[in-house]
Amino acid sequence: MRSDDTIFAIASGHGRAAVCLIRISGTESRTILERMARGVPEPRRAVVRTLADPATGEPLDQALVLWMPGPQSFTGEDQAELHIHGGLATRAAVLRALGSLDGCRPAEAGEFTRRAFLNGRMDLSQVEGLADIIDAETEAQRRQAMLQLGGRLGNAAESWRESVLQVLALLEASLDFSDEGDVPEDLEADILRMINQVRSEIGRAMANRSGERLREGLTVVLAGPPNAGKSTLLNALARRDVAIVSPIAGTTRDVIEVHCDLGGLPVVIVDTAGLRESGDLIEQEGVFRARARAENADLVLWLVPPEGEESEPPQARRLLRVGTKSDLNRIRHDCDLMIAAATGEGLPELIARLEEEALALMGQGDAIVTRERHRKALERAHGALDRARAMLIGRGPLELAAEEVRLAARAIGEITGRVDVEDVLDRLFSSFCIGK
Repeated sequence: MRSDDTIFAIASGHGRAAVCLIRISGTESRTILERMARGVPEPRRAVVRTLADPATGEPLDQALVLWMPGPQSFTGEDQAELHIHGGLATRAAVLRALGSLDGCRPAEAGEFTRRAFLNGRMDLSQVEGLADIIDAETEAQRRQAMLQLGGRLGNAAESWRESVLQVLALLEASLDFSDEGDVPEDLEADILRMINQVRSEIGRAMANRSGERLREGLTVVLAGPPNAGKSTLLNALARRDVAIVSPIAGTTRDVIEVHCDLGGLPVVIVDTAGLRESGDLIEQEGVFRARARAENADLVLWLVPPEGEESEPPQARRLLRVGTKSDLNRIRHDCDLMIAAATGEGLPELIARLEEEALALMGQGDAIVTRERHRKALERAHGALDRARAMLIGRGPLELAAEEVRLAARAIGEITGRVDVEDVLDRLFSSFCIGK
């Protein structure tokens, strides 16, 4: 990936369409407009121009052209946009003409956004917010991603980093006193006060896991003995046939996942094998996987049929007992809810309960930590500040305390990309679309 090349890519959907958007970014953007659009329009003003092949002068299309000189552009470089007609032949002709120009090449996945990051137009947490907007499937995910893109986490991380750097500056200054005697008490008190404050703020951010749950989706596992109605319920919640329903016990052998939108919140419903003792090796593996998924789920719906095999519920963080097949008029009274998935009886109440559980676990969008990467960085920073604080209270070496504070600042800087995060960049931008 060469950053001095001018890049281009389609930034709209593929296939036949009314309009196709082609983005161009780099030092040759102006030259491209001069050669293909017969001149450069005023900045950020859309004009209609006839695009021509720079080699032959043959007209290619009548397009809407925009010119956005850097650094006030998405990438921070000179940029141009060509809004052409969306026919496949027209699109191919314009892309072929762009590719024939010296120093101009097709963009790689995420390269436009990567240049925006490298040119200081976005920090790394905002880039992740942009990726989350593209991937958002529910309204709540969209709102959280917009807050991330707007700098909610980045601004908080920069504030913490500045506080930690102030602590480091005071510690460095206190080292000057160490040759002459003890650190002045007022200076030591200021250092401890600042460390305690930033530790507290980071700790509160780490304690709120609703942002990660919202981004990844609440995991709800359907568990129970064979023929309890798990697959029937999964099909009813998904509103389509995604699992085989059969009166034969042990039909479901593997884990089946369905992504749902419940009240604007993302929920992953997981159907599992019926829990029972079995001599069938394949069914045994299915039962093992079912118990493993149940133990790691946010919520387990333990389905209890009106009669049949009794089984011990799996270990779970939270479990609701749901009586099934209530239409058979053999109602269990030891359940939290009663349903008949085949007829729809009780499903509205179950869905409402799931929405309540999801809202309680995901909160009201007040979380700023949305990825495991953020949490790991804050955990390292919090641990380093803890060690620095212990050294100061225990009158340990100031040099070691200062080094711990320096490590804390570095860990926080990883959130916004202030320090070397090349491996993170490669993984992140490879998940972006071409043209973004």
